Amino acid sequence: MMISLFSLFHPFFVSVTEITHNAKTQSVEVSCRIFYDDLERTIEKQYKTPVDIVHPKDKAKLNEMLNDYIKKHLVIKAGNKVIALTYLGYEIQEDGAWVYFEAKGISKPKKIDVHDDLLYTEHPQQINMLHVTVGGERKSDKLDNPDSEAGFTF
Repeated sequence: MMISLFSLFHPFFVSVTEITHNAKTQSVEVSCRIFYDDLERTIEKQYKTPVDIVHPKDKAKLNEMLNDYIKKHLVIKAGNKVIALTYLGYEIQEDGAWVYFEAKGISKPKKIDVHDDLLYTEHPQQINMLHVTVGGERKSDKLDNPDSEAGFTF
């Protein structure tokens, strides 16, 4: 329901980040949904190069820019330690880009802190939604630009 509302009402500037601890694989899985047109404009300004996320001319270069940009603007700590995210790739669904990351070797965290200022430099009205799931328990928060910090205790 929420994602379909995003599609209907864009030009609202909203991203959704899902952070899930997978107990079976001892990993943290991260997916970020960002309107791809907003992401393209931000990447173009940050890296001073034209970007086409749907039909990239150089997908390796685009992957490098997406990885770099998101890691600079999305920092996740488990138990006060920054987790090292590994970029897995992205896919386009409707008007959004889903960008995926993973961090291995993470035992069940009691606390997750998130710094998320994705797209804040380009959109003063940017809202970043966070959903964090640990041990089957899901908690959420909403960050309105300029707020960029959220904490979750499990």
